[in-house]
Amino acid sequence: MTNKQLTFAFFGNTFQLRKSTSLARALDYLRSRDERVIFDRPFRDFLMHDQHLDLSDVEVFDGDDFDADYAVSIGGDGTFLKTAVRIGCKNTPIVGINMGRLGFLADVLPDEVENALAAIIEGDYKIERHTAIEIRTHGGDFEGCHYALNDIAVLKRDNASMISIRTSIDDSFLVTYQADGLVVCTPTGSTAYSLSNGGPIIVPQTSTLCLTPVAPHSLNVRPVVISDNSRVELQVESRSHNFLVAVDGRSYTMHEGTTVSIQKAPFSTLIMKPNNRNYFSSLREKMMWGADKR
Repeated sequence: MTNKQLTFAFFGNTFQLRKSTSLARALDYLRSRDERVIFDRPFRDFLMHDQHLDLSDVEVFDGDDFDADYAVSIGGDGTFLKTAVRIGCKNTPIVGINMGRLGFLADVLPDEVENALAAIIEGDYKIERHTAIEIRTHGGDFEGCHYALNDIAVLKRDNASMISIRTSIDDSFLVTYQADGLVVCTPTGSTAYSLSNGGPIIVPQTSTLCLTPVAPHSLNVRPVVISDNSRVELQVESRSHNFLVAVDGRSYTMHEGTTVSIQKAPFSTLIMKPNNRNYFSSLREKMMWGADKR
């Protein structure tokens, strides 16, 4: 436990309408402990104008211009992913308060808010270091976010023909996928889009990446797990002469002839977990392994 005043930076989406109660409880608790609270400006404005919360006295920040001891993500896993990108290389640990559905990343339930914040202040927690990945493009300008905590995918843009994805690992040719797309995921993202396409579940901190094809033309083409020190290079051909790049679900159109390179980001994402929670128990709970509904 530390006696210094801690700063908590709050992030959230601006469309969920049931977050105000848990947020108010979190603010009341931190204020009672005389901790400093700062808000992402669009999130603060949404809560004031749409949720009618009185936050006129709360400090705000814009963009990446903030410095905090901890980040608090209010929402689901999508909000958590956006928060992780905003944190970037600041090495600020993130705690996710779940207002969504599944909650693999944002796994603090609304009725656990005070206990989770108390554990943080008392130092009764563990920090997991999760690999992030980045995208670089050659032959075309990529104007979106370059970093992802879950996955980066190349996908067909239309509803008709599959695309061809020539794939190399560290300059060694692997295969040309004929598929609707290819997902390159981190261990954190292995339970997301990759899993829905038949990819394996990969335990965090295993220093790996996984390449999972989306609806491949050949059933012999299977997911491949590689070292996260590897660089993945993709060259895409499409009948429509363009394709999509999805970075943690945020999609951008790219033109044929653009080479996509994916590799480990220069920073890791720090995720806070209670000491009494582990990955395998969360996996059983979220996947409902062993549940018998008969």
